[in-house]
Amino acid sequence: MMSYTLAILWHGRQRFVPAVLAVAFSALLVAVQCGLMLGALSIVSLPIDQTRADIWVGGPGLSSVDVTRPIPENWRARFNMPEVERTELFLRGMPLWQKPDGSAESCIVIGSRLDGNALGAMGKLGPELRARLAEPGTVVVAEEDLPRLGLRRGVGETGELGGQRVRVVGLVRGYRGISGAYVLCSIDTARQLLRLPADQTTFLLVRCKDPADAPRVIDRLAKYREMAALTTGQFSFRSRCHWLFRTGAGVALGLAVALGLLVGAVVTSQTLYAAVASCLREYAVLQAMGIPRWRMAAGVMTQSLWIGVIGVGLALPIVYGFAPIGAALGAPVLLPAWMVCGAVLLTLATALASGLAALRALRLVEPAVLLR
Repeated sequence: MMSYTLAILWHGRQRFVPAVLAVAFSALLVAVQCGLMLGALSIVSLPIDQTRADIWVGGPGLSSVDVTRPIPENWRARFNMPEVERTELFLRGMPLWQKPDGSAESCIVIGSRLDGNALGAMGKLGPELRARLAEPGTVVVAEEDLPRLGLRRGVGETGELGGQRVRVVGLVRGYRGISGAYVLCSIDTARQLLRLPADQTTFLLVRCKDPADAPRVIDRLAKYREMAALTTGQFSFRSRCHWLFRTGAGVALGLAVALGLLVGAVVTSQTLYAAVASCLREYAVLQAMGIPRWRMAAGVMTQSLWIGVIGVGLALPIVYGFAPIGAALGAPVLLPAWMVCGAVLLTLATALASGLAALRALRLVEPAVLLR
């Protein structure tokens, strides 16, 4: 059956090429849009994923790293537990950057300790850059966001952020934001920019001696109703879900993925139906020879599977070609193996479903067609 259907596809390739291209387009659309969605979600949770903390602590109803409220710094005393190694402050807020042309740009200010083993983002920076940030009013910005902030060379330039004068002392890569440009600084500088009192912070970061003890520590803190504590993994996942389901951009991207799958399924179904309908005389010959309809139906489904495999084979090189292009344009396209495999299986399932829909053309097969 397999070799027979392949022979039919080859000899009738002009009829089936549109179906193959439709499947390839569907696979390309689904994989790239899912990759874009994963890339956007990775940016949303970037401040969380870049830390070395095991537990994040914030105000009640902690739903996302983007939804912040000041909390008392003295909550650190609640973590005097044998499982806890240390706690640190982590400041985050979104003041406005005044550009030279008078317009403003939202910024995501992150303030944490400056030592090399800090739980916050500063541990990722080199010692020289961390030493420069010890000077009040100095910041590090993402190199990708220089045009966004109206800066040319970055290092040495000054700007107005949150009504305060700041000086750029370094650049960092990989911190391009969705809702604003990332600005990294010390805790003291961030406190001034965000206008936080000396006894308040945005989050508390907690490091356990053994990361496996984090859920146990969180359970002990459940008695404090005014405080929310989540593991780093839980908080990262919750922040991504908040952006995906509660923001317009996330909902639009999710709908685009669903629409891409629907369009691909409809186009593939109609194209495959037309290809089967164009072979009615051939199927009528098979029926006149005594071939049962179920075997012809099995042939159509096998054709659908081959069309799906060939379409996916054409789409995958293009999908992987899009990844560096998206990264260069500031829109990362993440293509983990599980996502690519899922997109492939989904596309093959769409091709088989299209084959099922195309089976309705076999109802028109009658030997009498040969006499017309």
